[in-house]
Amino acid sequence: MQAHIYKDDAILPGFAIELSSFEHSNHTRQQPFLRYRLLSSMEDKCPEPIRCKAAVCRAAGEPLTVEEVVVDPPKAYELRIKIVCTSLCHSDVTFWRMKDFPGVFPRIFGHEAFGVVESVGEQVDGFAAGDSVVPTFLSQCSECADCRSSRSNVCSKYRFAVRPGMPRDDTTRFRDADGSPLHHFLGVSSFSEYTVVDVTQVVKVDPALPPPTACLLSCGATTGVGAAWKLAKVEPGSSVAIFGLGAVGLAVAEGARICGASKIIGVDLNPEKDELGKKFGVTHFINPKELGEKTVSQVIVEMTDGGADYCFECVGLAALMSDAFQSSRAVCTRWGKTIILGVEMHDAPLSIPSREILHGKCVMGSLFGGVKPKQDIPILAEKYLNKELELDKFITHEVALKDINTAFDLLLQGKSLRCTIWMDK
Repeated sequence: MQAHIYKDDAILPGFAIELSSFEHSNHTRQQPFLRYRLLSSMEDKCPEPIRCKAAVCRAAGEPLTVEEVVVDPPKAYELRIKIVCTSLCHSDVTFWRMKDFPGVFPRIFGHEAFGVVESVGEQVDGFAAGDSVVPTFLSQCSECADCRSSRSNVCSKYRFAVRPGMPRDDTTRFRDADGSPLHHFLGVSSFSEYTVVDVTQVVKVDPALPPPTACLLSCGATTGVGAAWKLAKVEPGSSVAIFGLGAVGLAVAEGARICGASKIIGVDLNPEKDELGKKFGVTHFINPKELGEKTVSQVIVEMTDGGADYCFECVGLAALMSDAFQSSRAVCTRWGKTIILGVEMHDAPLSIPSREILHGKCVMGSLFGGVKPKQDIPILAEKYLNKELELDKFITHEVALKDINTAFDLLLQGKSLRCTIWMDK
């Protein structure tokens, strides 16, 4: 292993980053990645506020501005993380556009990220300065009834909410150059060189994991793969229909592929998704514009001899949710699962025939793909390192923090799946 160490006391005294080229025991190829360590004992020092750069959004829909901000030290049960890279998710864009609560400004967005622990607050166990970590928008306290149960992945002690502050006291750890508070996003706010995250929303990962790949496990890829692998429990030889082949929909396809599904049908209005989907395991493609008088559900029922075993809605439209339900199998109580991953864009209700529920079909909601962050993300990381799970193909672009608005443009234009945003470029 070759290593190069650099130290930047202007950024943070005593903090060093080791860049290594490393061959993991499960790899057949060498991969460059970042490994982090401390040249001096940060644990013995009292953390101080840090000045750094962050991309701040000051009004709904306006371009982000890279500014100097102050990041306060972590309080009890919190960690301060040096973000190495982050990526842009559709959820960031959704709330960036939102003018009414919970759209509050000024705010630091971002929730898919990889970083290294810089310092820990009191009452933090299991983490130390220098650990490689990913933050997650979903908490896992490991103490409440839901966290202890295999039937739920939604913590009931620290419930998921789009709040403007930290989960325990709803206060902020960010201030701008004038001392005015800046709001958090999903408890992560990774569009900053440093951020503070609650210990229940941080997962330690193998340092052999490439940083851009680790970002994907922080949200989008885990949401899609988990929905197929953990929630629906797709079986070998089964049929799957996916409505919407964005990043999450393609991650569902990847999850169905590793589960051994024999027929993976992708449904999308964009004809370019036909070839793209094949890279992620999609075996059949349907463009609703090209069906003539037939409906999507009619075509899928014909293709699967009675309906797909598993249908996934990944867009967020009640009409598509209904199409997915109508496309699922209805002759056995174990089949005919419809999994909803998309948040309905217009808050419209979902209407489905009760008789078909009686026949055994079911609808399931999916938050973070049914994944328990602290126990399941390391499993997915291992699957990637063992070459079972293919994630590199999701990363289509990369930019520096100063060019973060380019990442927004690429996503809004439909040109990127995931754009990695590097803090040090």
